Amino acid sequence: MLFEQVSADIVSAMKNKDKVRLMALRNVKKYFIETKTAPGANDELSLSDEDAIKILAKLAKQGKDTAAVYESQNRADLAEEEMKQVHIIEEYLPKPLSAEELRAALSAIIQETGVTDIKEMGRVMGIASKRLAGKAEGRTISAMVRELLS
Repeated sequence: MLFEQVSADIVSAMKNKDKVRLMALRNVKKYFIETKTAPGANDELSLSDEDAIKILAKLAKQGKDTAAVYESQNRADLAEEEMKQVHIIEEYLPKPLSAEELRAALSAIIQETGVTDIKEMGRVMGIASKRLAGKAEGRTISAMVRELLS
């Protein structure tokens, strides 16, 4: 489970005095705990890997966006620090799908759902977003679904 892996890696980072890794992983664990204890969250004692991957993908995207803002403000030092944390977070994400793999997965979902019109794209997106969480960005999935249904 990712939650336990992150917790163990925090201890390892403390022992190795790896400040950047420690800061990134503590931030990840904070979001994991917030999700587990949020009002309306199910009463499970642990966080599912599926939910953890969604959180990790979101944090990685936010980090990249923040780094881009720092770059635009000529703060390369802050952008570099942010990207170091993003790389640490990405270590826990599944390997991203190649364009060919994504096309094949989306084609299978389209066939499975029987969708033939772009007006029904939402049905495909709902399934694809869940199955491909952490393996491809939503924008990329959306663009390819549009292409396949056109």
